[in-house]
Amino acid sequence: MNAPVKQSWSEEDERAVLDSIENWVEKEVRPIARKFDQADEYPHELVEQMKELGLFGATIGQEYGGLGLSARTYAKIVTKVASAWMAPSGIFNSHLIMASAIERFGTEAQKAEFLPRMATGEFRGGIGLTEPNAGSDLQAIRTVATKDGDHYVVNGAKTWITNSGNGHGIMLMVKTDPAANPRHKGISLLIAEKGEGFIVANKMKKLGYKAIDTCELVFENYRVSADRLIGGVEGKGFAQVAGGLELGRINVAARGCGIAVGSLELALRYAQERQSFGKPIAEHQAIQLKLADMATQVEAAKLLIEQAAGKFDRGERCDLEAAMAKLAGSEAGVFCANEAMRIFGGYSYSTEYEIERYYRDAMLMCIGEGTNELLRTIIAKQLIARHPI
Repeated sequence: MNAPVKQSWSEEDERAVLDSIENWVEKEVRPIARKFDQADEYPHELVEQMKELGLFGATIGQEYGGLGLSARTYAKIVTKVASAWMAPSGIFNSHLIMASAIERFGTEAQKAEFLPRMATGEFRGGIGLTEPNAGSDLQAIRTVATKDGDHYVVNGAKTWITNSGNGHGIMLMVKTDPAANPRHKGISLLIAEKGEGFIVANKMKKLGYKAIDTCELVFENYRVSADRLIGGVEGKGFAQVAGGLELGRINVAARGCGIAVGSLELALRYAQERQSFGKPIAEHQAIQLKLADMATQVEAAKLLIEQAAGKFDRGERCDLEAAMAKLAGSEAGVFCANEAMRIFGGYSYSTEYEIERYYRDAMLMCIGEGTNELLRTIIAKQLIARHPI
């Protein structure tokens, strides 16, 4: 169960925030997306603009200098950004997942030290969970933190870590007791700032989600102060990560939905401009059927995201709803990008048209924050548990 989100914003204030984000997306994000995506170049100037807009503190409490936005408003922001270019949303999403863990589970000293800096973007973070041998099965991680006086000595490797190249640190999942049974009782989270032994080994080359630093990390006798153990108690890391999955899945749902929205917008415009057999292809029934299915999936995803975010904001249990929203949002992104590629025909394969980027970016949303196959099993188990006979 989540604590209810403190509502200190009026509807007019939140509308003003959304309007400012929309203006920024259209003036600053959309015009540069193709260039930076094709060059696989990190958008440093865009990050500075994110700082000014307060995006790095979007969901951080106002007492720590953040905006303290509701999950509903934040999801709308993410959807808007992703509708123009999904990749930049990962810069602040991963950062805010780390911030949320500190705010919800950290000690008062940890909150005071990190959250104000994270809210301004002075300290930009990410989450270090995945390893070469451990994705969905996080209990299989092998990165070990051994206590040495008032420090932990960390050895191991992580992969697919967003923000690890240009960021300042990560929320690092480690095993403080590798022999623990059950395994999750030996897992802890550390606030790991870059330093000696924290090695960014390689920026990964990806099909999509380009321009964003997704890296492989190696830890070789990396020393981190024991007061960086989130919550100050060992063995709580797995539960702390699981406790943040609802918001993480709502975020990924919004990113997938944004891809779907952007794909639909591009397809609608192109279908009215492109002519075949003496009329716009939008007047052909085959194209109309695609547009209808795309629009329906977009609106369905929005409603599921709204439902999950609303329950999260009220402090209600929403693991089922968040899983359904993530499943629907991400699948809508893949479906709409694929259908838009068909509507664009041969031009969809040209990098002169934006739609190919949406197509490349979409599939990642079906994998991150729990694969959709895993989520389907979670949804089914929750349904059975909630409706016993």
